[in-house]
Amino acid sequence: MMFLPRVMLAEDLANVHAIESAANQFPWSQKNFADSLDAGHYAWVFCDAFDVIIAYTVVQLVVDEVHLLNLCVSPDMQRQGYGRRILDHVIDFAHSRAAVIIVLEVRESNHRAQALYEQFGFNEMSVRPGYYPAENGREDAILMGLDLSMLSMFST
Repeated sequence: MMFLPRVMLAEDLANVHAIESAANQFPWSQKNFADSLDAGHYAWVFCDAFDVIIAYTVVQLVVDEVHLLNLCVSPDMQRQGYGRRILDHVIDFAHSRAAVIIVLEVRESNHRAQALYEQFGFNEMSVRPGYYPAENGREDAILMGLDLSMLSMFST
């Protein structure tokens, strides 16, 4: 199946929010996405051959750091390698901007996402206590980082 990235547009936000709501117990609001676009964050949707959005990501460039703010694949399209392809895109973007690190927060309970990030070489940097809303209060976030200078050691 084709999996084509393009810049996220304001007219995509309803579809993006629908995926976000289906995939997350505590989703970003449509306004969160609109605010990210208004703030100049980099955002892409990933579409199938019929231009149907099946995934998206939002990143923020801060000097020489890329902050991965959101990465989501539609629940019915998960476990097919799309998350890996999105991370490849984010890493390529980071290289194109001469970034030295990619950082992200991930829920402590989201072991699938942590395993994916670890496969790419992300390492735990610290824990942010009570960072995320949770069913019974708050949940810790694992702060993870990928040192982009280390990637050249692993790629040949």
